[in-house]
Amino acid sequence: MSIKTSKWDASEYLSTAEDVVEYLNAAIEDNDPLLLQAALGDVAKAQGMTQIAHDAGVGRESLYKSLRSSGAPSFKTILKVVQALGVRIVFEPLTETRGGVGQQALLAHA
Repeated sequence: MSIKTSKWDASEYLSTAEDVVEYLNAAIEDNDPLLLQAALGDVAKAQGMTQIAHDAGVGRESLYKSLRSSGAPSFKTILKVVQALGVRIVFEPLTETRGGVGQQALLAHA
């Protein structure tokens, strides 16, 4: 008896804004830029690559290339795509500090 498998495509499960946000947040938690890049590609595919490319002001083929694992999109392109996807990047302090610069030190400079 053999097991039949099929290719799993995350884009088929990203139907709501909440799904998209949770998926992208999960991807960014690993601090792996390639994983986030792939996740952005999945969301763009789910929402329609042609429409996202149009909304981001980039060519469709260029967007496909940028969001592939071998692509090297600029941060400017990533920001355009993020906006076209209807989400935003939010920064928050880390729970643990790095290099001795804690939240208090940052607030002292404000």
